[in-house]
Amino acid sequence: MLARPASTAHAVLSKKPYICQSCLRRARLAPLAPLPHPSRLPRRALQTNSQAPPKDAAPFRKLLKDAKKQKKADGLQSNTSKKNKDARLDKWELTVGIEIHAELNTPRKLFSRAATSVAGAPNTHVALFDAAFPGTQPQFQRETVIPALRAALALCCEIQEKSGFDRKHYFYQDQPNGYQITQYYEPFARNGHVTLYPHDFPGGVSPEDGPVTIGIKQVQMEQDTAKTVQQPPHTHLLDFNRVSHPLIEIITLPQIHHPTTAAVCVRKIQMILNTVNACTAGMEMGGLRADVNVSVRERNKEVVDGGHEYSGVTGLGQRTEIKNLASVKAVEDAIIAERDRQIEMVENGGVVEGETRGWTLGSKSTKRLRGKEGEIDYRYMPDPDILPIIVGKDLVEHLRDTLPMLSDAWVHTLVNSNQYGLTAKDAGTLLLLNDGDRLDYYLDVVAQLRVIFVNDPEALGRVGKTAGNWVLMELGGLFKNEEWDENRVPSDQLASIIVHIFRKQVTGRTAKVLLAKKFEGDARTVQQIIADEDLLLQPLSRDKYVGLAKDLLEEKAEMVKDIVDKQQYGKVKWFVGQMMSRSPEGTVEPATAEGVLRELMGIPPME
Repeated sequence: MLARPASTAHAVLSKKPYICQSCLRRARLAPLAPLPHPSRLPRRALQTNSQAPPKDAAPFRKLLKDAKKQKKADGLQSNTSKKNKDARLDKWELTVGIEIHAELNTPRKLFSRAATSVAGAPNTHVALFDAAFPGTQPQFQRETVIPALRAALALCCEIQEKSGFDRKHYFYQDQPNGYQITQYYEPFARNGHVTLYPHDFPGGVSPEDGPVTIGIKQVQMEQDTAKTVQQPPHTHLLDFNRVSHPLIEIITLPQIHHPTTAAVCVRKIQMILNTVNACTAGMEMGGLRADVNVSVRERNKEVVDGGHEYSGVTGLGQRTEIKNLASVKAVEDAIIAERDRQIEMVENGGVVEGETRGWTLGSKSTKRLRGKEGEIDYRYMPDPDILPIIVGKDLVEHLRDTLPMLSDAWVHTLVNSNQYGLTAKDAGTLLLLNDGDRLDYYLDVVAQLRVIFVNDPEALGRVGKTAGNWVLMELGGLFKNEEWDENRVPSDQLASIIVHIFRKQVTGRTAKVLLAKKFEGDARTVQQIIADEDLLLQPLSRDKYVGLAKDLLEEKAEMVKDIVDKQQYGKVKWFVGQMMSRSPEGTVEPATAEGVLRELMGIPPME
């Protein structure tokens, strides 16, 4: 048994209530009260230097559109799709496990009182222990456990009452001690899981036709390494600000069998960490990195000698690890490249070696970095300078009870609640876009509309879906090539536009003009623009609707014959457009016009 210095501070999170509050205060977090309103998603305020929002959602926005197009193409060209599919995938099964490293949102480092910093000048936030100064010892900062516990609870993990730190020995320029302090033998959380639903996938299309549950073996705390800045050809500069920044490593079981599933898993875990305010930033800001372990095995074939095994999963092929993937897209592309490389190697008589490989964004293949280290190579041993962490049940229950609503609960609420009534696809899109800020904006609009129409049950039943269409489609189209900024069209102004539509005070086309004016920076309120530019709907009398419609129908008698005889009802919209274009702006209401046209032609009314 290794002796532990008596001078080391006891790293115990007591079951006494005052310890819980102290830990929360030291983490600069007030105790989270129950959500005051079920329709509010908490803003994520970082405890470190302010960061720009992660931009990693951009590839997914494109994937949403691509997946929808692909789904349609699959239905129309199923025979072509079968021909283009890689036939080797019917023979070989892919297996993937993921290790996610996330920087915790804490004011201090894990084993020193130096401040955490991701934007400070190089080597300005470094304690003596961070630089491995001889004679210094680690000083465990108890408040760093709080965001780690929130993350583990959100991932449905079992929190261990006792956990400990170990030394992982290796020699590299970014690790001044010659070892990394991690949790190998006694992690603080085990046996969690994350479930991926169809709405989590681009376009709502899951490659596995249903929910996918991926087990999480453990979540462990560890210290980050220094940042290496290369100056070609031979110079490497080291920034020790990052040394001992608190990390959690989330280790999944090898239960992933599709590259898209792996990418979506990383995306969802990142979203969960952001929601519970456990992580400092997203992947593109460097706050989260992923390593993937990839192997292939032949389907429906008995494995000789039982194959390889990991955490109870047997019969696996030899795995390789791809390190430091910095985007969701990189996760998917790297897995595809490594899968294809391994299949080609085995089919050509080669043998897959256990090794660490690298991936460069945009490349078509992975490259060997070094042979794969094993447990013996790292010479794990308990750290004799750090006492075990004891986490009280009262702290765990307090944090569990005060977790904010997670993405799956939000989707359920947005889809099934009478307040919103969105489709699962639209709900999932709102959650994915802009790190949750688009959802915040949508909820603001709905809340204002519900106050305005509190005494109008018919309108209340429509505000959620209508607001969703305007936030995602009309406003989303204006932001297609620009960064999201809720101040471009404040939520109360979009709500005002929708109110005028509901009250039939403006046409849909006029409403889009109003939205564009606000987006381009018009400082006037929606109400003032309508008044100044005389955009208020001046409805025609029924006689004028009928007269205008009859003139058009007489001009296009052949088209009327096609509509009536061949039931080509879609052409009615052309007549509606003509009625609007031949009348002053804001005088023809499309629904009224179509109703009159259908009545005169003797075809079924609108559904």
